[in-house]
Amino acid sequence: MEQIRKKACVIGGSGFMASLLIEKLLEKGYAVNTTVRDPGNPSKMCHLFALKSLGQLKIFGADLTVEEDFDAPISGCELVFLLASPVNFASEDPENDMIKPAIKGVLNVLKACTRAKEVKRVILTSSTTAVTINQLNGTGHVMDESNWTDVEYLNTAKPCGWGYHASKTLAEKAAWKFSEENNIDLISMIPSLTTGPSIIRDIPASVALATSIITGNDFFLKSLRDMQLLSGSISVTHVEDICRAHIFVAEKESASGRYIVSAHNTSVPELAKFLSKRYPHYNIPTEFDDIPSEAKLVISSEKLIKEGFSFQYGMEEIFDQSVGYLSSVGALVKN
Repeated sequence: MEQIRKKACVIGGSGFMASLLIEKLLEKGYAVNTTVRDPGNPSKMCHLFALKSLGQLKIFGADLTVEEDFDAPISGCELVFLLASPVNFASEDPENDMIKPAIKGVLNVLKACTRAKEVKRVILTSSTTAVTINQLNGTGHVMDESNWTDVEYLNTAKPCGWGYHASKTLAEKAAWKFSEENNIDLISMIPSLTTGPSIIRDIPASVALATSIITGNDFFLKSLRDMQLLSGSISVTHVEDICRAHIFVAEKESASGRYIVSAHNTSVPELAKFLSKRYPHYNIPTEFDDIPSEAKLVISSEKLIKEGFSFQYGMEEIFDQSVGYLSSVGALVKN
């Protein structure tokens, strides 16, 4: 007789973090349903087909804007991991391209969860961008789960990438409101800048961002500088630790509320010095006169650690593995 497996649904299975989360769940013996927006696109699907060798994986086509798309994939699942979120940094209309679809998508998935009687817990992937953006001056600030990004400031000042930051903040707030009104056991995971090896076909944007000081990619390096100037620090976490943390809180009965998942806090100049020393064979710039060498704030994972979670990857391993991955896909050339 076949063993009855616990069943989990991962919304947004074509992504960097989601694909590794699916792998970890399958390795733990879960049966997994996952959704992708475009199941007809082989380049977005090949990594998922490869994961089928690890266990029971079913793939569903679903669009965040279509509420009924989520009934079938969520049906029978105890855990729902919601990772999908619209991203369009080039958008000239962030309100309609990112903010409204992000809120609608979160609510569509949560509505499907209320209809599926088996769902015990929903784990929403938010972002530290929903915590850290504020108008505080000075240094030494500690950000924890009680902090929220200042959306009014984003809407007024409209800094670079403001639509994405606002969408993550407002979608998480909408999720909390709906969950409280409908008695859903919701947990939100708040990861910082995520890097490490990837199994999806294209290099993930967050890996390109985290390694931009090494690769010298102008677009991503400018984005990294903007990130520190806007949010106050560069905080980096290995993708595997983030996925482990998702499963940890999903399975831990006492877990509740928001959890920041951030392993290391630094700044662009500090990170550049560290990378230059560690990888002297790459031409790594170390002068960044326009950016404070000391981060304005620290993003604290104390709540998660007190719950019993421990990070496996230090700064050296995070970047060694990221560099190894970029080299393996031909994206790094030594000088």
